[in-house]
Amino acid sequence: MARPPSRNPSRPPAAKANATDIARFLGTSRAISRVAERRARLIFAIDATASRQPTWDTASHLQQQMFSAGTGAANLSLQLCYYRGFQEFFASDWLGDGDTLATLMRRVHCEGGHTQIARLLRHALKEHQAAPLRALVFIGDAMEENAATLCQLAGECGLRKLPLFLFQEGHAREVQTCFADMARLSGGAWARFDSASAALLAELLGAVARYASGGRAALENQASKGAKLLLQQLKP
Repeated sequence: MARPPSRNPSRPPAAKANATDIARFLGTSRAISRVAERRARLIFAIDATASRQPTWDTASHLQQQMFSAGTGAANLSLQLCYYRGFQEFFASDWLGDGDTLATLMRRVHCEGGHTQIARLLRHALKEHQAAPLRALVFIGDAMEENAATLCQLAGECGLRKLPLFLFQEGHAREVQTCFADMARLSGGAWARFDSASAALLAELLGAVARYASGGRAALENQASKGAKLLLQQLKP
């Protein structure tokens, strides 16, 4: 009669987790989740079509303002989004420090293509439904889509308490009209900057970070021009 095969002595059976181990694991997981939930979630989106390379480079240097504007990395979780080329849309993992974001942005080069603002807004609404966002920041100079569609999506953001902060480079009238309407409908704000006003863009990014972390009250004691521009438009 054949003998049953012996167990391999080099691979002892794994020890079973006892009730204490399981409770410890579950407690640690809940603690990690609570820390993540306390972070202010902010989407930072940039038009990365061909005309945007100079502004992309500027934003790459200035984005640190969103982490250093009195909020601290422990209070801010940020996702980088951009669109470029032929229907290319990118959304990063959630990032917790400016150095990681800067490294990621340095690897990106702008490519020709049409704007995909509607796609960005739909993505933001989906993220917001999964776990609330405090705000969406968008930097761009063009709008090649249907303004009514964009305003409809902005209105949906407003109903769900997701404010849009739209920073326009340049003076295109149709872009200004659409971006300003989108900001109003969402409960956010619009502002213009140009290649000579990098300092203003830095202030605006810092002001949004403060708003995301502490709401309107976090801006009211700030003397920066960026904070004042946002406060003029944000609802009390």
